[in-house]
Amino acid sequence: MASTDPPPVAQGGEDTLSPSAVNRVLMELLISVGKTLVVVYPVYLTGYLGLSISWVLLCMLMVTWWRKNRVQKFSRIGSAIDFVDNEKQVIDTELSGSLQMASWVHFDDVEKVQWLNKVLEQAWPFFGMYMEKLLKESIQPTIRLTNSALKMFTFSKVHFGHKAPKITGIRAYTQEVDHREVVLDLNINFESDMEIDAAVNSAITAGVKGVRIQGTLRVILEPLISQAPLVGGITLFFIRRPTLGINWTGMTNLLDSPAFNSLSDDAIMDIIASLMVLPNRMCIPLIDQVKVDQMRFPLPRGVVRVHVLEARNLVAKDTYLRGLVKGKSDPYTIVRVGNQHFKTKTIDNCLDPKWNEVYEFVVHEAPGQELEVELFDEDNDNDDPLGNFRLDLGEVKKEKEMKQWFPLKSVEKGEVHLQLNWLSLQTDESLLRKSHDGLACAMLAIYLDSASNLPKNLSEVQQKHGKQPKEGRLTKTKSGPNSYVEFSVGKDVKKSKVVYANKDPEWGEGFTFFVQNVKTQELIIHVKEYDKKTSLGKLELPLNRLFNIPDMVLDQRFLLESSGATSEIKLKATLRILSMEEKPKTTVTTPQKEPPTSQAKDDGGVSTNAAASSFARPLDKGTRKDPSTPRQSHPLASDSGKPSTPNMRRYDSRSLLSENSLASSRFDLLDGASYPEAIRNHQGSFGEIKLTIRYAGLRKKLLVVVESCRDLFPCSENGTDSYVRLYLLPDQAFLHRKKTHVQKKTVSPSFNEKFEFDVPLTEALNRKLDVAVKNNKMFHRKEIKDIGTVIIDLSQVDLENGISEWFELTLPGLKKSI
Repeated sequence: MASTDPPPVAQGGEDTLSPSAVNRVLMELLISVGKTLVVVYPVYLTGYLGLSISWVLLCMLMVTWWRKNRVQKFSRIGSAIDFVDNEKQVIDTELSGSLQMASWVHFDDVEKVQWLNKVLEQAWPFFGMYMEKLLKESIQPTIRLTNSALKMFTFSKVHFGHKAPKITGIRAYTQEVDHREVVLDLNINFESDMEIDAAVNSAITAGVKGVRIQGTLRVILEPLISQAPLVGGITLFFIRRPTLGINWTGMTNLLDSPAFNSLSDDAIMDIIASLMVLPNRMCIPLIDQVKVDQMRFPLPRGVVRVHVLEARNLVAKDTYLRGLVKGKSDPYTIVRVGNQHFKTKTIDNCLDPKWNEVYEFVVHEAPGQELEVELFDEDNDNDDPLGNFRLDLGEVKKEKEMKQWFPLKSVEKGEVHLQLNWLSLQTDESLLRKSHDGLACAMLAIYLDSASNLPKNLSEVQQKHGKQPKEGRLTKTKSGPNSYVEFSVGKDVKKSKVVYANKDPEWGEGFTFFVQNVKTQELIIHVKEYDKKTSLGKLELPLNRLFNIPDMVLDQRFLLESSGATSEIKLKATLRILSMEEKPKTTVTTPQKEPPTSQAKDDGGVSTNAAASSFARPLDKGTRKDPSTPRQSHPLASDSGKPSTPNMRRYDSRSLLSENSLASSRFDLLDGASYPEAIRNHQGSFGEIKLTIRYAGLRKKLLVVVESCRDLFPCSENGTDSYVRLYLLPDQAFLHRKKTHVQKKTVSPSFNEKFEFDVPLTEALNRKLDVAVKNNKMFHRKEIKDIGTVIIDLSQVDLENGISEWFELTLPGLKKSI
């Protein structure tokens, strides 16, 4: 008969509980019993004392009210702190459409200039008198020459009103620019009550009554000189296209209708842009020695290459059946820098479009000019906006290369993926590279100065070549032709403004062209008559001629072909090679083992090796470090991996107030002997930590956000009970310690805790941030709790803009066993 007894369990089998498992179960049981007693004991105490149920309900009501009030209080405090930390972004979002918001209210580097507004108010009537004279004596005759139908054009009334422009803020640049110039940015808000009436004839009148303009006007005072008037010249221009609103009168009232309003405003804005929006400038030389061409058209700062790659998670704008059925969108992108703009192709019925298009922009001011990106949903009537964002090109110039997702503003969701490359302008011929995919390898800058002795009309050119037109006797002679200049490099064609009735016209304009092949392309110049579009002269200039002369600059007068015998054109042509600058790389240093003679001795005779391995470098997500390769340093860390004991304070372990104090800065380690054996035997990475560091200028505090860690050293079979400790060196007292909460049983904890250090910016730049990830439960009480540390040199961090990066954790003084 078979036995019914259960089979014996083998020792060490699957059903055997280990001592650690038994301890864990008992601990969880004790915790559950303790929680039950905490809840049940007040109920028992209430019955024992004979209290009624109303007291219990009252206590529960008070506790509930207290907890709710506490949560609301913390929520209000958190909202206030977030608002202070992101004040500029919040104000830009909430008040983007307001014209009355003064810049100095929320930008600490913008100042009030009430005295300048008072000066403008006092001088405004005289400015109106000057403009009235200018319109009637200069602009009115020019308008009459443009078309025979405008021969009777007259400004019947010119009054620039009583309201002067308001300067809502001024920002001065003196440290970031050349020492011989001063740069001012004026935030202008002009709501004018001007009245300008014009008459084409007795039956047709037009006019303007009220203009509103808002924008940022840059004023450059250069060069500063040592004699009166102390400034050689003044340059004025708008960095970006200003916003414009016009109230039309007379026949032009039609332009206020919805069908023509945007058209009229855009046309006026194009005129303003052609005069005072980069790259166009208004220049006022104050001394004769100033070179006007350098003031009106200085060499650009560089070129930015924009790769519009893709977008994701866009808003669905197309709806059907009166909104009952949601569709998708037909997105396209407009990319703009100053007065230059391009439009991508349209991707139909897609919320995650891919464009992969490349555009190149000439940058004249960086920082200052911005890259403007706008996404739209293409429709048959009005295109719906899908979001936008702006990026100062000074950031691209600083980073050299940027490839990232940019969140879209003015919409609830959506991102666009861009790659931005900064190309500098060089004269080194060896940097010339063959163009690929139609991208430019060089840039040509043309400054058109003037022309002289142009033929009056086509008949003079034909007479020079022995051709007499049939209607020669009937041709009416004029004082000079209405001429303009047309430039072309390949398929790129650009035109100058028209100068009327002048055989010696002066233009004073600049143009830029992108060049794909310096050796084969040429600059073709046509001087043409505006009325008949006929040629008054021609010039062909091969670009390899510029390539072979010093500094690649040609500044002279050129005789025109197919023109008058002495017809000349004066221009300046500058060729520059485009060189793509690489992003600053991290320097690689191999930790050197110090010889015994170079090691200093402390009180206890222990060698004081500097913790070179604790200086960290940021890592990209997903990257891993081979433990056999040497550690690499980062610009955010110390300058080198060598010991820097003369410049660092030394701390004796017995003088510290806590066992949790920084191990990497105590220099009392001896080959990692104080670390647990499991850590000493570990052959691999100790993990990474993600930190966000920036300086809040308005609050004058250094903000450090401990976000998360990954791949930490597992101190037990269930993971690690870890927390993060921070010091702002050299403050290492217990009072200055910052510490996160403990995250249990995980090797990839998420903290998301923010800490503040009350320190001025100038002082913060001379400090180092000491971060240590610690194990809350170590094997023995006296063993060091560090499982990874990093020291960040804040002098190498862009604190004003902030960083958010991964840093590799190391253990100083630890020699791994072989």
